[in-house]
Amino acid sequence: MSQSAPTREVARRVFAQEFNDAAYTFKESDDERAPVYLLLPSGAQANRVFLVGTLTEKEDVGEDNEYWRGRIVDPTGTFFVYAGQYQPEAASALRELDAPSYVSIVGKPRTYETDDGTVNVSVRPESISKVDAATRDRWVVETAERTLERVDRFEEEGNEYGRMAREQYDLPVDSYRQAAIAALQSLETTDELEVEA
Repeated sequence: MSQSAPTREVARRVFAQEFNDAAYTFKESDDERAPVYLLLPSGAQANRVFLVGTLTEKEDVGEDNEYWRGRIVDPTGTFFVYAGQYQPEAASALRELDAPSYVSIVGKPRTYETDDGTVNVSVRPESISKVDAATRDRWVVETAERTLERVDRFEEEGNEYGRMAREQYDLPVDSYRQAAIAALQSLETTDELEVEA
């Protein structure tokens, strides 16, 4: 199946705190090739995500083949990304990058249920690029704007993903508003403080 650009889903900007709270996935049709969406607790569906943060550590956790795990921190929490032989470009990028460094990642959300029934969510990266602090700061501002828009529309009558989120998650959606505002405020402090958090 060719990956032609027009059919690709928009990559949602989402902070780590909200991403890690998401656990419910769904398809919009019965077609086996239909995209799988992660339901964001603020009321949006995400087949792909776009994140920028600090790569704080990376490790080859593979046994027979290279399988890289990267830990990416944004002002609200931590994303985990995993890349192996099926994501050769992303795996190569993780191998080459030094931690800490700012990175931009586009990828697909993946959920995994642990033995105790907890659902963990991670990102399977399609691309990983090294970026500068200004790019990271711009991502924080734009992600905060998108998050606040989703929270503001959460209760709207026609918002089917807001309704789904209310049914699937028992989470205070206002916490994402607070996280977005705190993320914006974090830009006014130095990067050294962020690494300690």
